Amino acid sequence: MHKYFFLIVALLWQLQAQAQTNPPFWNEIQEFKKQDGVQMPPKNAILFVGSSSIRMWKNMQEMFPKHTVVNRGFGGSNLLDLQRYLNDIVFPYQPKQIVIYSGENDIASDTVQATEVLERFKTVFQEIRQEMPQVPVVFVSIKPSPSRAKYKPIIVEANKQIHEYLKSQPNTKYVDVFTPMLQPNGKAKPEIFTQDSLHMNQQGYQIWRKKIKPYLIK
Repeated sequence: MHKYFFLIVALLWQLQAQAQTNPPFWNEIQEFKKQDGVQMPPKNAILFVGSSSIRMWKNMQEMFPKHTVVNRGFGGSNLLDLQRYLNDIVFPYQPKQIVIYSGENDIASDTVQATEVLERFKTVFQEIRQEMPQVPVVFVSIKPSPSRAKYKPIIVEANKQIHEYLKSQPNTKYVDVFTPMLQPNGKAKPEIFTQDSLHMNQQGYQIWRKKIKPYLIK
């Protein structure tokens, strides 16, 4: 009896140790890969990747009915997380276009300034370019979440720097969703966010749809 008890304890300890050594959002990525094992998303689709604003866009395909889209937003991820999982949830799908929303959680960590957001984005972008030289990349600007109003100056500067960088890169587009999400007084429109003042409701996603749609490849 004691022998089995210690074996169970040892097994539980091993599983806990493995869980602690896994990188952030490991389980979510494994779930994507499990889904892919059952049915791989179609090649030549438009791939949306990034943080929870992408993950929670549940009716994305309905909003872009003339396009085939694949949603691979995960957790409350940042650009470092996206870089970590490029080989898992970007490159295998061979998309015809990649749409990225990431960077907001980097800034909300309280440790990252605009220039570092740019450098992190450049690393992600350059790795995509190395693997997929011709695939167009769209960056969706960091949004003005009311719960993160104190970071607005950093967000504005990060958006500006990424926009300027992309002007020098072929096959790229920058989509400004920041401006149309503001009231005339410069504050974020509260009615387009959920109760947490961080994630968007359908009114918010309608703004995104209107701004992103013209940049999607037919």
